[in-house]
Amino acid sequence: MTSTPEPDDRLIGAHDLAVAALKEITPASTIGPAAGYLVEDDGAVSLRFENRLPGYPGWYWTVTLARIEDAEPTVLEVELLPNEGALLAPEWVPWAERLAEYRAHQAELAEQAVAAAAEAGEADSAEDDESDEEDVDSDEDDDDLDDDDLSESRVLHAGDLDGVDIDELDDSVDTDDDSDDDEE
Repeated sequence: MTSTPEPDDRLIGAHDLAVAALKEITPASTIGPAAGYLVEDDGAVSLRFENRLPGYPGWYWTVTLARIEDAEPTVLEVELLPNEGALLAPEWVPWAERLAEYRAHQAELAEQAVAAAAEAGEADSAEDDESDEEDVDSDEDDDDLDDDDLSESRVLHAGDLDGVDIDELDDSVDTDDDSDDDEE
């Protein structure tokens, strides 16, 4: 069983150095009062400070310091770390798994839609027979609108994504000007 080394009092007392290091990466307004320390296995000391960043409840600013023999303390690392009970992002799921779950859910929704349409079709079959003549006129109007929408989208996305239609470029521009300069 490994024992934790005795904490170095100079590292524990190096709050000014730790705060100066934190101020290099975050505004002073996000740094709260000291919140303890942790002695690392290698003798380094991690000083903790309360975090005042909105959206990070339960997180602490942590500055890890070390000292070699009679040298002054030096900063090894500065980071924002969660405490127990802190709000964390969910575990990462590989894209292939997320895609498989998405496709399975889409298939399930499609099956539900088919089942719902079948149930609605049985209940509405008597009403549909009466209103078929009225629906024909409204369907024709809808089809006209859809055709207009398609023709507009073809114009907008016919290869001129940047707004320049390459078919309308002026062919009279002489691109051989550079070769004339070479002959001189």
